[in-house]
Amino acid sequence: MESMMIYAPIAMAIVGLLFMAVKRSWVMKQNPGDGKMKEISDHIYEGALAFLNAEYRLLAVFVVIVSIALAVVSYVVPTTHVLIVIAFIFGAIFSALAGNMGMKIATKTNVRTTQAARTSLPEALKISFGGGTVMGLGVAGLAVLGLTLFFIIFFHVFMNGVWEPTTIDGVTMSPQELMTIVLETLAGFSLGAESIALFARVGGGIYTKAADVGADLVGKVEAGIPEDDPRNPATIADNVGDNVGDVAGMGADLFGSYVATVLAAMVLGNYVIKDMGGAIADAFGGIGPILLPMAIAGVGIIISVIGTMLVKIKSNDAKEAQVMGALNIGNWVSIILVAISCFALVKWMLPETMNMSFFGEGLQEISSMRVFYATLVGLVVGAGISSVTEFYTGLGKKPILKIVQQSSTGAGTNIIAGLATGMISTFPSVLLFAGAIWASYAFAGFYGVALAASAMMATTAMQLAIDAFGPISDNAGGIAEMSEQDPIVRERTDILDSVGNTTAATGKGFAIASAALTSLALFAAYVTFTGIDGINIFKAPVLAMLFVGGMIPVVFSALAMNAVGKAAMEMVNEVRRQFRDIPGIMEGTGTPEYAKCVDISTKAALREMLIPGVLTIGFPIAIAFIPMLFGMGNMAIAEMLGGYMAGVTVSGVLWAIFQNNAGGAWDNAKKSFEAGVMIDGEMTYKGSEAHKAAVTGDTVGDPFKDTSGPSMNILIKLTCLIGLVIAPILGGHGNEVVASETSSEEVYFIDAEGNKTILTEKQVQYIETGSTMVEGDNLKDKTETVVEMLKNDNNNQVTANVTITKTVDGVETTETKTFTGTEEEVRAQLKDVEGMKIKIKDKE
Repeated sequence: MESMMIYAPIAMAIVGLLFMAVKRSWVMKQNPGDGKMKEISDHIYEGALAFLNAEYRLLAVFVVIVSIALAVVSYVVPTTHVLIVIAFIFGAIFSALAGNMGMKIATKTNVRTTQAARTSLPEALKISFGGGTVMGLGVAGLAVLGLTLFFIIFFHVFMNGVWEPTTIDGVTMSPQELMTIVLETLAGFSLGAESIALFARVGGGIYTKAADVGADLVGKVEAGIPEDDPRNPATIADNVGDNVGDVAGMGADLFGSYVATVLAAMVLGNYVIKDMGGAIADAFGGIGPILLPMAIAGVGIIISVIGTMLVKIKSNDAKEAQVMGALNIGNWVSIILVAISCFALVKWMLPETMNMSFFGEGLQEISSMRVFYATLVGLVVGAGISSVTEFYTGLGKKPILKIVQQSSTGAGTNIIAGLATGMISTFPSVLLFAGAIWASYAFAGFYGVALAASAMMATTAMQLAIDAFGPISDNAGGIAEMSEQDPIVRERTDILDSVGNTTAATGKGFAIASAALTSLALFAAYVTFTGIDGINIFKAPVLAMLFVGGMIPVVFSALAMNAVGKAAMEMVNEVRRQFRDIPGIMEGTGTPEYAKCVDISTKAALREMLIPGVLTIGFPIAIAFIPMLFGMGNMAIAEMLGGYMAGVTVSGVLWAIFQNNAGGAWDNAKKSFEAGVMIDGEMTYKGSEAHKAAVTGDTVGDPFKDTSGPSMNILIKLTCLIGLVIAPILGGHGNEVVASETSSEEVYFIDAEGNKTILTEKQVQYIETGSTMVEGDNLKDKTETVVEMLKNDNNNQVTANVTITKTVDGVETTETKTFTGTEEEVRAQLKDVEGMKIKIKDKE
């Protein structure tokens, strides 16, 4: 019987979206300011919308091409259903919608924040954070709504909404096999979301940094004018970039993480049920471990709504510490409430004790409390990585002050110090990740790792609200500068912007942590889908692909950095031209041609984002299919691709941490000069030679933290997702295949764990005349084990005929064994048979 709990995440997502609509309506009713302010805001809005529309038109072509490719795969591969195409298309649409929705509200909130800052800092925070709340709840609500809705649809299409064997076209399939098909098809939704996120992140990052670097190099360093000065032709493009990169790009990124995390946990939940003997007696239709990640995500939305209500300040004289404190209250309350909710949900939805398979250790009995402890690990990691990031990138912190001091001797030493800061920051970050992976796995296997990521991502709406408020405040400050507001207005927006810079850096750290745990969970799901036992790096092809995978993030970063450099050169030349050729710009009597700079960033971003995208998507596909042309076996290819995925993940996480923290450190080292810093006993301010060196360092750091660094998250997630989608082609459903019948007897296999393996029409094991086409997995010195189990319909007895063929030093020996008894007794006996791992070769 279907549990109503399956619909609860949709209900909670709708509540979040309704609250988002109410908050959006309230923001839009606020005063947008005078004519000059609205004119500048309209320029930013139109520029951002023009870029996003152009980007989505290009991505629509990409979605069509990939959809056709997936349709062909579904036709050729029997274990891949054509509904994966529909899931992919809607995943892409939902991801684009989430980014578009966030960008629109951000570009409408900025001018209202500026207007509020004319009279009240608390009101300015309320409005800017209100815009961020709309963004956060929109992304989280759409993610949970889309994923849950398609899960329910596929659950009914393939399983009729119940956990029991189903006969399709005369073939009886077990619930685990059917659920595997459901989740493989659902992976298309995640693939669509991450594909859009990749281009949104890379394209948005190239756009924003081309404008930012161009504006800073010519405006601040050469012309000596302040940031966001209306005389700078690139200032509108710079403010547009804040929205397409830090709002739309971040929104699409975390949308993809949210979906992929929940999906990976659901896949591994299905294997928990398998480890439990194929059935769980619970109040959730027997699928509690699969529903749990969606329930955590849904509850997280409601908790985030509560958290956003707690963010407020009262004093008009509040400083950065008070604003950060208000954000922290909302964030920490959300984390604590998620921990409490995880405890309640785990105790309610999971059996008190469960059997779980640990790689290399077999089945172990664990309690539901150990699963809860795994979720706590995820919450601790989310908070811990934010603290580490803040230490290495926060204003006034020791690493920042070190960079400031080394700016006094020029740009070279500033850059050296920033690079060193980013590199050393990988040390505590990776130790934190390693500890989290080890601990969550020890508590509850890879299901625990996936739930740790799910718990951490449960506060995504709150995290995004905090993160999006930063670029909104930055834009508000730019509008205040360009519309020549009173200095107090810029002072208030700068307080919000300063806090926003810190939250942006910690938000990127949160995104890295989520990507790392999500990728590991996806990797575990890939291993279960393909049926391989692990990745043996002593095999030359696997080791080779491990190195190739490690190289990809480096090349990807180079392509992104080079793209920013080329676009920035165009921007610098255009800004110099306008300063030179348009009379009166520096005196304030001439009007810069803002649109030309916007056009340069738009064209450069759309042109340069394609190659990194092709690299990310093309390499795993090539690794999977090219070896097939040379006759390599599917299991060998699966291990090769697994080695590639491992290399990308490890290298990508390191490069993400390094680039994010180095860029953040350079940025706040530059900002330190605005308030004045003590260097060699003297106060040093903006305009000094040390400040100019810090600006140069920041121009290097900008693409680090806003282009190539954040793109690493999507690179590693998308790589593992592509592997997950390819997995059915390489290994079907591992040792599980679909049932067929032979007269009055059912013919099937038992694997090393004692699980039934039944045969599909297209994966036929020839039993006639005793000949077989079984390809052994060579577990012990080239040992092949073939199991033929015959079940008599007239009683409960079964007979298993086992043939063990060993090849040692070229000499082949054959041994046969027969087991008779009940199915449970035979399963227990077969666990002790040597080399029981079996791969079924496709019919030729």
